[in-house]
Formats: sequence, C-alpha cells, structure tokens
Amino acid sequence: MVGMKYCVIIPTYNNGQTLKQIIDDVLKITKDVIVVNDGSTDNTQQILKNYESIKIISYPVNKGKGYALRQGFNLAIAEGYDYAITIDSDGQHYPGDIPVFLEKIHQEPASLIVGSRNLSHENISKGSGFANRFSNFWFRFVTGIRLSDTQTGFRLYPLDFIKNTRFTTRKYEFELEILVKAAWKKINVISVPVRVFYPPKEERISHFRPFKDFARISILNTLLVIIALLYIKPFAFIRYLNKKTIREFIRKHILLAEASNINIALSVSLGVFMGIIPIWGFQLITAIAIAHLFRLSKFVVSVAANISIPPMIPVILYLSYVTGGWITGTGSKIKFSNDLSIQAFKNDLLQYIIGSFVFAAIFAIAILIISLLILNITRKKTEVN
Repeated sequence: MVGMKYCVIIPTYNNGQTLKQIIDDVLKITKDVIVVNDGSTDNTQQILKNYESIKIISYPVNKGKGYALRQGFNLAIAEGYDYAITIDSDGQHYPGDIPVFLEKIHQEPASLIVGSRNLSHENISKGSGFANRFSNFWFRFVTGIRLSDTQTGFRLYPLDFIKNTRFTTRKYEFELEILVKAAWKKINVISVPVRVFYPPKEERISHFRPFKDFARISILNTLLVIIALLYIKPFAFIRYLNKKTIREFIRKHILLAEASNINIALSVSLGVFMGIIPIWGFQLITAIAIAHLFRLSKFVVSVAANISIPPMIPVILYLSYVTGGWITGTGSKIKFSNDLSIQAFKNDLLQYIIGSFVFAAIFAIAILIISLLILNITRKKTEVN
C-alpha cells in the first residue's frame, strides 16, 4: 500500500494454543508486526523466541489488555507508523481480513475502523451478546454514532490521534474509551464486516471476567455519560450555534415563523423552565413531549432548553439553592460546615430541588414577558420592511 505505513499489533496473554497460527497468518500479509506479551505464564515466551523479525514487548506481570495495547501503540508511534491494526491472539479473528481494513482506510483516510463481527453465531455466549449490546447502546448515547460491535479487538487506529490523546484506563474498558474519545475528537469512526470464529464453549479461551470487567465497563460508561451531558454535548451545541446559525435561527424560527408571538414566547419560556429543573437526562425529551402536547415550537423549545450549559450551570445551581433557602426559611447563604450526616445532605438536596422549581418558574415567567415585548417590537419592524 503506497504512501501508508502501518503495522499489526497483537496483544497476548496465555494464548499459546493459537498465538503461533495468528502470527504466521499475519506475516503472510506484512512483516511489520508488534507482539505484546502481557505477562503470559504459559509457553508464549518460547513461541516468540522463534520470531526474530518481529518486534516483541514482554513484561513479567499481567497488566491488562488496555495496558498492552498502549505499549504497542507507543512503540508503533516511535517507529514512525501512520496506522496500527490490532488483532486478538485467541484465534477468533482471521488475519486474512486485514486487507479489508487497508482498502477502507485508503477510501477514508485518518478514520478509526472497527471490525464488525457476526454476533448472531450459535456459539456466542448470551453474556457476550448482552455485554456488546449494552456497550453499543451507551456508545451511541454519548457519541451519536451507531456501531454494531463496539467490543471487537480487530481494529485499525490512526496513530496521530493516539499520540495526541490522553487515556486513563488499562483493562478491557480501554477499547471503549478509545472509541468514545475518537468520536468526541471528530475522528471518523466506521466499521467493516469481518469474519469470526467462535469455538464451542468447552474449547473457548477467554480472559474476560464477567463480573469485574463488566463492572469496570459500566463505571466507565457512567463517567462518559456524565462528561457527555455536562461538557461534550453542550459545547458541541455552542460550536454549532455560530453567528451565522444564530441569525438564521432567529430569522427562520422567530421573525418569519408563522406561529404567533405568544406561541413563540411560550416555547422559549418552556425551554428555559425545562433546562433549569433537575431532571437531568430527561429534560429535552420531556420538553419536546410537552411542546408537542401544547403545539409549541419543538425546535425553539429544544434550543432554549440548552440554558444549562457549563458556563451557566454554577449560576443556576447557586440561584436555585438560594431560592430554596428563601422558600423553606433555612437561609439563602450556602453553608460550609463539618456536618456530613445523611440528614444534612437530605436537607440541602431538598432545599435545592424546591428552589430549582421555584427559580425555574420565576425565570421562565420573566423570559416569557421579555420575549413577548421583544417579539412585539421586532416582528412589527419585520412586517414593515
């Protein structure tokens, strides 16, 4: 493949039965191979002694697949490769599918390509199928990208992205973290179909620990969702609303809209109210449902609901808490005390929740009045022009 320097990284841990065949099949396609021996205790080291032409990274203690991949990436970057294809050593993947990735990357350079397996195979375990669907759902939630297989280890990575990204995980969840961060950095994340071999259960070799590794993936998903809701999605919305877009939005959905002034003002007011009240994760869908029920502008409501963006979040939290103190009579100042009891936490939480609804209502009414005044002036001028 002219103009592209790539290598194949094979992380391995106690897969002595299948490792040799995988290496031999990969060498039929490329001599640029990096094997990372992740603390294997079987005959892996003896197998690797027979391969003088490939690069080998070994360390005595197993540290996890994510750590092994990161060591492989570091060496690939140091060697000047542009891309790295990763393939598991358990015999599940067919090295003969590597050209599929190479063909795709020439069509769409700088992409991160995921090998999509046929997960309807009769030998796939129910646990693996569920874990993959679970991961696919949350990946789509935090990135907006639909992938059919987010847990496959057969992938092609652009190393420039790897080099300029900070990662925190070291186990199986690393492969999910890297996908999400690629999507957030606007890397083109796509998939290609690949073949897969699922041996019968009694012959299957897997180091995936159902409880521990699934728990780690679940924790990572939770953190990614929080980051997506509080940072990624709001700032993406801000970037989307550049000056030209704002002008087009105001002209199309407000000044030249067929809806009445009161309808538009109510849409803005509803969006602001829903953006403030503490039903995180359900604000937008609830706002759209209410807008549909009362025939308000869903688009205007959706835009106004984004009032809870990072620069505004501390202000909204503070004013909600202060309003709650005013309503409940517990005081409007934030209390810094050594009382860390559950009851104290409940009292502060109750104060905030009550205050958020009251503050949201007051602010929404103020926005309604201001919007009506502005619309009555600006839309008359538009009609005259």
